[in-house]
Amino acid sequence: MARKSKRPLYVARQQTATQSFWRRIPTWTWFAIGGVVAVLLVGGLFYLDSQSLRGGANVARGIPEVRIVPEPGAGHLNGDIEYASAVPPGGPHNPIWQNCGIYDEPIRAENAVHSMEHGAVWIAYDPDLAAEQADQLKKLVNDERGRLRNFYLLSPQPDLPAPIVATAWRVQLELDDAFDDRLLEFMQRFHIGPYTPERGATCSGGVGEPA
Repeated sequence: MARKSKRPLYVARQQTATQSFWRRIPTWTWFAIGGVVAVLLVGGLFYLDSQSLRGGANVARGIPEVRIVPEPGAGHLNGDIEYASAVPPGGPHNPIWQNCGIYDEPIRAENAVHSMEHGAVWIAYDPDLAAEQADQLKKLVNDERGRLRNFYLLSPQPDLPAPIVATAWRVQLELDDAFDDRLLEFMQRFHIGPYTPERGATCSGGVGEPA
């Protein structure tokens, strides 16, 4: 008569022993493990952000005084938004973007920030800027044939910290002179640049009528 296998009984005992082992682990141990995992996750996020900022420093290399800020967040909000500066380098914004182009009057930051989310460079200048300076800015946002380049905003804005402020998502450069070589380099490097959150989105069909 064939002997009955004892393997199922052995497996059952092993499973029981394993379950008993996990039950014997104190509750506080699980909390400690959870805390360690949380610390590692948070540390990893800080590390990635620091690496992103270092990468930004490389991107901006050769353009002195470019300011790179941490990811400012986004999201759509209606109405007026209180920004920390007249030309914010990102943040929550209006659901409708500003049509890219040249404006003779100030534009709403809430809409312009949305355009920057799509990759636009916003060049704001003091309304009292000398005419030759303003004309140079207009030349810069046009191509060699005099046609407006896409994904650029140009507008006079009050309360600026400098005569000219060039801004893209997460980056900003303050200038005194429209003929400063750094401005063109900034425009070329950050036009639909490395920090653009929504590449491929349009800069037309929104709000505003460029001059």
